[in-house]
Amino acid sequence: MSTSLNAWSDALSELYLFGLPLGLLIIAAVPLVFIAIYALTYGVYGERKISAFMQDRLGPMEVGKWGILQTLADILKLLQKEDIVNKSADKFLFVIGPGVLFVGSFLAFAVLPFGPSFIGADLNVGLFYAIGIVALEVVGILAAGWGSNNKWALYGAIRSVAQIVSYEIPAAIAILCGAMMAGTLSMQQFNLLQQGEYGFLHFFLFQNPIAWLPFIIYFIASLAETNRAPFDIPEAESELVAGYFTEYTGMKFAVIFLAEYASMFMVSAIISIVFLGGWNSPLPNIGPLLLNDWTTGPVWGAFWIVMKGFFFIFIQMWLRWTLPRLRVDQLMHLCWKVLTPFAFVAFVLIAVWEIYVK
Repeated sequence: MSTSLNAWSDALSELYLFGLPLGLLIIAAVPLVFIAIYALTYGVYGERKISAFMQDRLGPMEVGKWGILQTLADILKLLQKEDIVNKSADKFLFVIGPGVLFVGSFLAFAVLPFGPSFIGADLNVGLFYAIGIVALEVVGILAAGWGSNNKWALYGAIRSVAQIVSYEIPAAIAILCGAMMAGTLSMQQFNLLQQGEYGFLHFFLFQNPIAWLPFIIYFIASLAETNRAPFDIPEAESELVAGYFTEYTGMKFAVIFLAEYASMFMVSAIISIVFLGGWNSPLPNIGPLLLNDWTTGPVWGAFWIVMKGFFFIFIQMWLRWTLPRLRVDQLMHLCWKVLTPFAFVAFVLIAVWEIYVK
């Protein structure tokens, strides 16, 4: 399979479109198409239905069977809406804000392995790259909030920047715990090191009894990094209208939401790769059925990592409609006095385990 893909890649690299290799454009378009389809279906429609079921109502039901075409209708409406720019806005920052916000999420997909042969760039510092490039979202959020020249948007942007920068510290320490267990920063190597005939028992989360602590810390921090409840104070409707994207309409508004759902999948994929085997099957290769024999390979690898990512996105949606929003002081207390100290403790304990126990 890998040889076949390399042959196709070499053939396409000789063709050019707009001065760029056609193969490179196709590879770059794959995650873009995936983000668009996932955001329209499981992202927006799924969140509407999940919230509706949790609140004992039906959700969208009018457009298409069970309202399945409602999201498509909303996107068509956004495409036709007027693109309004405030007279007093900083037009340059206002225009580039949503683009920078989405680019920060999209570029991280370059190192995301969807299978043994499905990876854009297998960097030896892929995990470090993913954590660093996602932080580019801060620039887009600040540009959107400041460029809007709206006090609610500016408050929301400042809240979001403070929140993301703060929670990146416990999140990074938790991810470094996984890097210590793997001995590498290559996201593809994380997958290869968690392969085995016993399925999920080879995943780092089950190999190391301390791994549960950084796993939980990273998941909580990832909620704050993606502005999801109970850390959604940058978008607090009751206080700031819509936060940093209050003034946005039409396609720019859609791009901001696309970036949010892309970030949700990215952090879910990272936690799946670092702690839960990534594209590896959780099914064991033992017993009469030899389940792992027919649940491995490039297609099944993509299936497993997408399903694991969707599972964590479901948890994020579940928490949004369950937990109340934190106050700013509670938000910072949780970060600096709870998650960060526990992240350092986990870092030391895992280092001791890897050196003296394993």
